[in-house]
Amino acid sequence: KALEDRQERLLAVQTAMRVIAQDINQLALRAIRNPSGNSMDPVLESSASAQPFVQLTRGGWANPAGVQRPTVQRVAYFFENNTLRREYWPVADPLLSTERQKRDLLTGVKSVTFRYMDVTRQWRETWPPQSAISNNATLNLRVRPLAVEVTLDLADWGKVTRILEVPT
Repeated sequence: KALEDRQERLLAVQTAMRVIAQDINQLALRAIRNPSGNSMDPVLESSASAQPFVQLTRGGWANPAGVQRPTVQRVAYFFENNTLRREYWPVADPLLSTERQKRDLLTGVKSVTFRYMDVTRQWRETWPPQSAISNNATLNLRVRPLAVEVTLDLADWGKVTRILEVPT
C-alpha cells in the first residue's frame, strides 16, 4: 500500500508539472479582451499577491471531437488551501459571466512560485515587468519571458523546481 501511495504521488507531481510545461510551451502571442470588455490583457500576466497568480493565453488546444471553439485558450492558475488549481475558459475572450472549467492539479502543496526571465536575463517575480513597458501598447501586451521557473514546495517532498524555456 505504501508503495502504491508513493507511485500515485509521483504520478500526480509529474502530471502537474507536465500540464504547466505544456501551457508554457504553447504560450500564444494573442492578447485577450479584458472580461469587462473595455481593454486588453497581456498574453502572460502574473502577480505574487493576487489570485489567480498566473494567467496566460495558450495555443494548441486539442480538439479531437471537432467541437466548434477557438484554438487558443485562456488559462489561470490558483493556489488555495494547499492545492494548485488550473482553470480555463471555453472561449478566447471571456466575459465576467463566462463560466470557467476547474481542475485541481496537485494537493499537499505548501507554496507555488513562478519566476520569469526577461530579455536582460534577470529573474522577475511578476510579469510583464515594468522595464518591458514601451510606447507601443500592442507590443506591451505581447511581451513574453525567455524562461519560466516553476517551484512547488511540497509538504512531503520539499521543493521541486523546473525551468521551462519559452519558445519564440
